[in-house]
Amino acid sequence: MEAITKISQLDFSKVYSYADYLKWQFDERIELIKGKILEMAAPNIKHQDISVNLTGIFRVAFHKHSCKLYHAPFDVRLVNTKKSTSDKQVHTVVQPDLCVICDLEKLKDGRGCLGSPDLVIEILSPGNSTREMKTKFDLYEENEIQEYWLVEPEKETIFIYVLKEGKYIGLRPFTIEDTIISPTFPNLQVVVKEVFE
Repeated sequence: MEAITKISQLDFSKVYSYADYLKWQFDERIELIKGKILEMAAPNIKHQDISVNLTGIFRVAFHKHSCKLYHAPFDVRLVNTKKSTSDKQVHTVVQPDLCVICDLEKLKDGRGCLGSPDLVIEILSPGNSTREMKTKFDLYEENEIQEYWLVEPEKETIFIYVLKEGKYIGLRPFTIEDTIISPTFPNLQVVVKEVFE
């Protein structure tokens, strides 16, 4: 079967799997959420600056740490661990801006992360706010990702949600006057002003 190279060749009403996703060769970035294709907007300069700043801060915090840090593009395949994790049965593939993974068994196939990271960061941009604040919030909560950061570039604010008894509890918003100490990783301290410089 010939590889599909254009998103327009796909049937957006169909449910796809990770096995399908592996056959595609698009120039555009996409995510697969519960089998449905979602195109990703190209990140703007501000988004890229924030991503680079966060990556630098996180690299220092996780240097020589047992957990691993990854940044987009990086496939995270979210699975219900009670079911098979074959490529044909995985229907969700997301590319968080940053993620931290402590169970290194989830990385062993070399194709990204198979299972839930411990911490995920998504940077909002005009084309993805609803997806990150609603669709992915619900998805990450359902898949028991322990800590979820939403970075709001325009208001220079970071929102952090921590999983408690299967539900996300939001901390107060963090602004450029604050220093964040991660609830999951106390060694991770982030001066918010440095994120938005």
